[in-house]
Amino acid sequence: MSRLRAKLRNPWGKPRFLVAVTWAYVAWALLPVLVAMLFSFNDGRSRSVWQGFSIRWWWGDPNQSIFHDPQYTSALVHSLELAALDMLIAVPLGVLLALGLARWRGRGSGAANGLMLVPLVTPEIVMAVSLLLVFTQLAVVPFSLVHLGTGAQVIGQVTFSLSYVVVIVRSRLASIGPEYEEAARDLGATSLAALRLVLLPLLLPAILASMLIVFALSIDDFVVTQYMSSNASTTTIPMFLYANARGGTTTPALNALASILVVTTLIGVGIAYLLYTVLTRQTAPGGASALRELSGLEATA
Repeated sequence: MSRLRAKLRNPWGKPRFLVAVTWAYVAWALLPVLVAMLFSFNDGRSRSVWQGFSIRWWWGDPNQSIFHDPQYTSALVHSLELAALDMLIAVPLGVLLALGLARWRGRGSGAANGLMLVPLVTPEIVMAVSLLLVFTQLAVVPFSLVHLGTGAQVIGQVTFSLSYVVVIVRSRLASIGPEYEEAARDLGATSLAALRLVLLPLLLPAILASMLIVFALSIDDFVVTQYMSSNASTTTIPMFLYANARGGTTTPALNALASILVVTTLIGVGIAYLLYTVLTRQTAPGGASALRELSGLEATA
């Protein structure tokens, strides 16, 4: 007993208590999700009583499986459509905003940097209600030109995901420093050439990671997307799950749809982490070679 007490009190020993707490939290968070995903393979209609393994609710049932029921497929397709549009719009805007804020040194730069973080700390329900009022009550061009539906959903998702792109890209900018870009300018490159040939390749890990993070945020979003929706054709997977999860006539196909959402999100976040880690280690040599290739200046440098 005394030896056990000594091990627990040893400040240089392995953090066994922290490890135990960590794994307990992981189990608490993931176990219900794994159980729900398991029941998507249930052979019967029950979502709580196991009745045998089957892929009936994924593909086998000709009417009620997720790839045969038009309600499920419509929600899945619309979720992917919104995620793709969000990536295509939010990531380029976020990169440009991050570059602008990093270079802004004049009056108002501090306020602009603070405002950029507002969507990160604003409750999502507040943002959703605000956007709803803007699109429905504010009769001012261009707000009056946007109607509830896919367009409003894309604008809403871009609004709250833009800050995540800025934070990721600016953290990468801070780790790179100004040295590569300054060296390119010293070699005779224009500002645009230094940005295109040196800075953007070095920012590639952050840009790719931002794209996948935005994808995960978009496909998981419920509140803003719900408030910006117009009809059944603009229903996403989270909206469909919320509307049907408490229903008494639901089937394990709902679990299968939720499983797709979970797996897609985890894959997106995992790929983002791997890309950022791997490419961050590989881009420094690439940045140096880009400097040597600038405008044929290697021979004169």
